Amino acid sequence: MIIKQKVSDLMNAQIKSEFAASAQYIAIAIYFEEAALPELAQFFYRQSEEERMHAMKFIHFMLEAGAKPLIPGLPEFKNEFTSPAEAVQFALDQEMKVTDEINNLVTTAVAENDHTSNQFLQWFVTEQVEEVDTMTTLLQTIRHANGNMLLVEDFVLRNPQHAVAADGGAT
Repeated sequence: MIIKQKVSDLMNAQIKSEFAASAQYIAIAIYFEEAALPELAQFFYRQSEEERMHAMKFIHFMLEAGAKPLIPGLPEFKNEFTSPAEAVQFALDQEMKVTDEINNLVTTAVAENDHTSNQFLQWFVTEQVEEVDTMTTLLQTIRHANGNMLLVEDFVLRNPQHAVAADGGAT
């Protein structure tokens, strides 16, 4: 194994976090679909696919580096929201938590002199900037719409840069 054990353990925890985020985004998408907001539903379904892709990136990296990825059990998810703003705030809070986790992974990789993992993790550092920005912008848009969710639907439809990253994945 060319990556350090501490880093490998944290990557396995991150796999759980990414799969959990993927499932949570499906729950948020369902909330928007039930509210007859199809653009927001599709936005969060795409978010779910991206989080799954993130987990798979960790899995493939670990396998290539000789570490054993573990597929975790997942926690309970929040399925009820009182408003679109609450759902998106929950997603933003989740992205902030993942950002902290990625930063902790980088700090550990540096402390362990695990340059291979540190290099790999830099993509995620950049990705988290995009993720937090996307959710922040969406939350601000909901607040500016003053309850008119059709304006938000239109925003999501007209601003695909907030729905699809340059690498083809959703942000």
